[in-house]
Amino acid sequence: MNVDVHQHLWTPSLVAALRSRREPPYLHGWTLHLDGEPPYDIPPADHDIARRAELARADGAGRALVSLSAPIGVEWLPSAEARPLLDAYHEGAATLPEPFGAWAAAGVLDIDAKATAEDLDGGFVGLQLPADALLDSAGYARCAPLLDLLEERDLPLFVHPGPAPGGSEGPGWWPSWWPAMVPYVQQMHAAWFAFRAFGRPRHPRLRVCFALLAGLAPLHGERFAARGDGSAAVDPDVFVETSSYGPRSVDAVVRALGMNAVVQGSDRPYAEPPRHPGFGLGATIAHAFRTANPRRLLTGENH
Repeated sequence: MNVDVHQHLWTPSLVAALRSRREPPYLHGWTLHLDGEPPYDIPPADHDIARRAELARADGAGRALVSLSAPIGVEWLPSAEARPLLDAYHEGAATLPEPFGAWAAAGVLDIDAKATAEDLDGGFVGLQLPADALLDSAGYARCAPLLDLLEERDLPLFVHPGPAPGGSEGPGWWPSWWPAMVPYVQQMHAAWFAFRAFGRPRHPRLRVCFALLAGLAPLHGERFAARGDGSAAVDPDVFVETSSYGPRSVDAVVRALGMNAVVQGSDRPYAEPPRHPGFGLGATIAHAFRTANPRRLLTGENH
């Protein structure tokens, strides 16, 4: 079965919950308001469930996994504010039609592993956490109850960029592409090495997937071998997904990690799946990215 591990789709329950708020993050109509960023107009068609299901089928995706958009910052809200939004997200995501599945989400300011366990009981494939919650030893200590839960249930973690910090000159000082190209990439780069330093020692059985090729952090393996701990070993339970990247970057990461570490993700509606599955790197790699590797990530099969 072909799998796209990274999409975003806002259900009516989540839209209604965001519209009920008056402080960021909130929706006014289809305009999203976040701290530190200019208002963003969302095309309603991007979150038309029937249309998106048709697109997924046209892509040949037997399964498309959606997640809460972590840059919105829901996970960082105090629990009294985060819980209604998390409940709305899980309620809507759990009822999406085929071919959709979903990652659960959790608050990272006030950790509640019991609530997350109940959310996972709804059939979610694993848990997404924002990268900026997992950048250092303190972050891993705070999130340890959630990661322990995933290990106990043999479910994977999906690390996705979190909110982009506001600029010193206030909202709108950066061009519209800045968050995607600078803060998101920096978070993923740091999260990749933080997992190696703090996450893996704490959680030896955890499977984890990093969005957007971990900000290309795997390409620094040679420098890490020279300036880090000297190890060039590839962790078989660590994966990266491809969203927004093309053949040159994917080829370089495959050379660094091997083809068994890469899974396909599109980040739709913010980016489109590649026109040629496998990024033109061959039929064997296309099969690994879209079928074999996602199965290993989600189930641990062949590990």
